[in-house]
Amino acid sequence: MAGRFSIENLGEATHPSPIERAEGFGFTGDDERIAYNPYYSVADQIEPKPLEEGFEVAGPRAKIYFNPSQTRTAIVTCGGLCPGINAVVRGLVLQLWFRYNCRDILGIKYGFGGLAATSEPPVRLDPDVVADIHMQGGTMLGTSRGSPTATEIVDRLVHHGIDVLFTIGGDGTMRGATAIWNEIKRRGLRIAVVGLPKTIDNDIPFVRRAFGFETAVSVATQSVHSAHVEATGAPHGIGLVKLMGRNAGYIAATTCLAAGQANICLIPEVPFSLNGPTGLLQLIEDRVTLRRHCVIVVAEGAGQQFFAGKQQEKDASGNVKLGNIGTFLQEQISAHFRTRNLDFTLKYIDPSYLIRSAPANPTDQLHCARLAQSAVHAAMAGKSGLLIGYWHGLMTHVPMAALAGLKQSINPQGETWFNVLETTGQPARIG
Repeated sequence: MAGRFSIENLGEATHPSPIERAEGFGFTGDDERIAYNPYYSVADQIEPKPLEEGFEVAGPRAKIYFNPSQTRTAIVTCGGLCPGINAVVRGLVLQLWFRYNCRDILGIKYGFGGLAATSEPPVRLDPDVVADIHMQGGTMLGTSRGSPTATEIVDRLVHHGIDVLFTIGGDGTMRGATAIWNEIKRRGLRIAVVGLPKTIDNDIPFVRRAFGFETAVSVATQSVHSAHVEATGAPHGIGLVKLMGRNAGYIAATTCLAAGQANICLIPEVPFSLNGPTGLLQLIEDRVTLRRHCVIVVAEGAGQQFFAGKQQEKDASGNVKLGNIGTFLQEQISAHFRTRNLDFTLKYIDPSYLIRSAPANPTDQLHCARLAQSAVHAAMAGKSGLLIGYWHGLMTHVPMAALAGLKQSINPQGETWFNVLETTGQPARIG
């Protein structure tokens, strides 16, 4: 079925799958779909609408494209650290080795930079090498931002004889993987590129939950608890916690819901003002005066309008370097209370690196395993130019091309933000 969610294939799958399916468990067909929008009204039953566009469902295919004994696969981890990277690497290796009998698995060192002409050689991966890495934070392969050109990377894929490349990373990595796939197609090569979405901000479109997010919220919740203890332990105490979230406030919003102790939540999707009778500073003052404490959670991408006059540099991934909204608010809140001659104490907590370096919790471990298994199924079936999505409880195939120019973010008129407003008690508009 043609459409924006159509998946590309390297060619006809002719090899029988080595996977044995227990009775009652069949293989997944390419015609199986999960609707992009599965919701409907009772009126739709009276006048049925045309079939909604949908995502190809992930899972093992009865026929595969690659002969496992003759297939060399490679794994690369890119971008910032995130809980669960090692769990995904381990899942890929175990699935390839034990389910597909694929014994030729390489690990690319330090991101796409490991596929540059002058990079160090890949490392061999097997079940013994990855046995316990899921219990460790970070990535055993190392990571980096930025990338050589797609031409140079494809040259190295050919040089190393790589048939399948698994790319673990966020939106920048998926843009790089898309460029690699386009170069592979331009040359008429038969190399599969399959992405596994790694974004602690949970902002990749068509992916309801990326791995590492649950762990991030769990660790961030502890920081909010700490801020609450500090704030309530002193008269007129203020706790300020800065969390990740460049363009989307999912971690900040979900943490506020989970902790239940934040009084103000600030996210990139909802602008706010500092000054004036309805501004943030007055809101904090009113809260401290009334309840003798206030806990504020802010996403790193919130309030960037306050840094608009400064030169905006970019990192190696092409992301604009953000102004530090945490220290900015720390200074502004302190100045406001001092100017008003008001007693206060302020404790600022930034747990970002504690969160990024944490090992995945059990919920994320399960998600990482499912992602890895689905990625291997897709790659061995000869599917390419896709990432593994998660949509309404199912693993799916999402074309990388469908991500172009899109970001997933919180809807200020949606249920999640409404729940945050109910939990914190903050006004819908600050300023």
